[in-house]
Amino acid sequence: MKSLSILLLSLLFSTLALAQENNLASIDGIVNELLDQITIEKGEKMDTTAIRNLFHPSAILTVADSSGAESVSIANFLVLLKDPYYEAGYLEQELHKIVHEYNGIAQVFQSFYGKDSEGMEEKGINSYQLVYYEKRWWIISLLWTIESKDSKIPSQYLKEQD
Repeated sequence: MKSLSILLLSLLFSTLALAQENNLASIDGIVNELLDQITIEKGEKMDTTAIRNLFHPSAILTVADSSGAESVSIANFLVLLKDPYYEAGYLEQELHKIVHEYNGIAQVFQSFYGKDSEGMEEKGINSYQLVYYEKRWWIISLLWTIESKDSKIPSQYLKEQD
């Protein structure tokens, strides 16, 4: 019976790894996979191994606004995601995205809606820089900012333009 359990777990992890690998072959796939990974229900723990797999090893993550910017490495970002704040639940959903791609590089501007476990809601913009090699996309950097009363997200980043 123990052998069957180990076999089933191995198959489950292989299936999940293959599903993530397939998601990484497209720009939409990798961006959606990141949102899926950082959105968690109360009591869940973030799968930092799966998140790390989305990023190039030297990736930088930066939060910025008109008052400044703060950057961390992917390793330090993953430590932050282990904070109990996230274990209480977090939701992030795409509102709209604009993709520019050329010769194995891409820039994605994605507007998002986020809500934490305390009910705080916000909108913002994620700016992804991606590179394609080894038959998949990698996030090289992620820069984001949060909407404020004084700086609303422009409509071009919230919906399709005619």
